[in-house]
Amino acid sequence: MTSIWTKIRNKERWIGLAIAVSSVFILSEANVDTQWMGWALSIVACIMWIYWGYKDKDYPRALMELMYLLLSMRAMYNWLV
Repeated sequence: MTSIWTKIRNKERWIGLAIAVSSVFILSEANVDTQWMGWALSIVACIMWIYWGYKDKDYPRALMELMYLLLSMRAMYNWLV
């Protein structure tokens, strides 16, 4: 029997989605000690989605993710400083 993981296309995008959902889950817990981890995961997910937006020539999506990336970096800096 073939594994479902071998049948899934665009595995990287599913991983990007899982990272984004994980970051939102951590951020929504409202635990001050873990907020920086949520923002860090958000940064990783944004970089992935910016790359795919640019690769797909979907520039509005890439720009939206770039804006979120910059705000995530600002938020992580504010939590760490």
